[in-house]
Amino acid sequence: MTTPARRHTALVALGVTAALALTACAGTGGSAGGDTAKKVDVSTTISNDPVTLTLAYSNDPPTKTLIDGFTKKHPNVTIKPQMTPFNDYIKSIKLSMSSDAAPDIAQYNPGAMNSLVPAGLILDLNPWAKAYGWNGKFPPSTLEILSSDKSAKQFGTGGLYAVPGGLSVVGVYYNKKMVKEAPKTLAEFEAAMQKVKDSGQTPLSLGALQVGGFHLWNALLNVTGDVADYRNWVYGKPGATIETDTARKATQTLTDWAKKGYFPASANATADTDALANFAKGKSAFLVTGNWGATALETELKDDVGFFLMPTASGEPAKVASGASVAYAISSKTKNPNVAAAFLDYLSSPEAAKIEFDGGFMPVDTKAELGAQGLRGDIATVFTPVAQNNGIVPFPDYASPGMIDKLTPGIQGLISSKMTPDAFLRSLQESWDGHHGS
Repeated sequence: MTTPARRHTALVALGVTAALALTACAGTGGSAGGDTAKKVDVSTTISNDPVTLTLAYSNDPPTKTLIDGFTKKHPNVTIKPQMTPFNDYIKSIKLSMSSDAAPDIAQYNPGAMNSLVPAGLILDLNPWAKAYGWNGKFPPSTLEILSSDKSAKQFGTGGLYAVPGGLSVVGVYYNKKMVKEAPKTLAEFEAAMQKVKDSGQTPLSLGALQVGGFHLWNALLNVTGDVADYRNWVYGKPGATIETDTARKATQTLTDWAKKGYFPASANATADTDALANFAKGKSAFLVTGNWGATALETELKDDVGFFLMPTASGEPAKVASGASVAYAISSKTKNPNVAAAFLDYLSSPEAAKIEFDGGFMPVDTKAELGAQGLRGDIATVFTPVAQNNGIVPFPDYASPGMIDKLTPGIQGLISSKMTPDAFLRSLQESWDGHHGS
């Protein structure tokens, strides 16, 4: 990307990537305790009295535009955005949420920020979920991962502590000049990569230095494993394990692809942004990443880039895909919880859907008419049925606070043949057992 306009597009894409990274990195859990059951009179009616809220967020999901959309509907409400760069956000938000000047609303990650739940620093949103009917407005899987018990160790149960303001999905981008059509089966995908390699070109760009490696592993696990078993493991259900035959199959597949030379030799030293840039420059036929890369790729490759979900062995359309959300929680110290909840409800509206999509995310309202064309239209086409059928599964680093420290080097070990599939899965389960108890 050499022109100023393209550099700007790339920077926008990097901002979205950083925001999504917030949804895919683990942090430090807190000890049990605290009580998020603040006594408030729940109402869906917003008065005309002047109200000022603060909203803390990281980098630039379409937060400001969403604020503008909401305050246009409620001109008596002022929402002051507080943006903190991604690298500082997690540390600073934990401190600010416990201060007397806590923001009313905060971008929330259930892995990195789960200590806020047992500390009683964010509200259980279930009363507003019932009042607004959020179970019918937000995809169920997106609410499950934002729900937990009061210890914040088991997801999909207990209180609801945030709602999504933009969704993501991970799939496979392909260069139409190098691959004529999207593979329909996993075997066809492998055959296409082998054909590219035989031609002397690189089959798949991979940024294994960061999260790109385990995104690929997760995508393979989605089409070879049991989604219920995987969800139980990520959610922290007692007795769950990742050491299953299907997880071994997905892990062995990634190992085999590395040995066959489907990844660049420098994959372990390549950042996600560099892998995306290499694909955009035509240096590979495929790239596994999320919808957040679409704008930059479409700008660079125009009509020569397409998107598909990791194909299944049978050729049946994929029913699940990895994804996450940019989510927002409400401080237990806010003086205006009903107004803050009204903003959260707005995130599920058709108006917000257009803002979310234009900002590089998939919309929370999966039925919204977006009029999307080109690459983002392709992504919306495959994303919508998966999201509507509760098929979005969380990233594996949510499974325990230290999981990302096992996933990234573990995938690097698989690629370099310094770690076996069994040893990789054992390391993940040891992290899970250390957090949840064996």
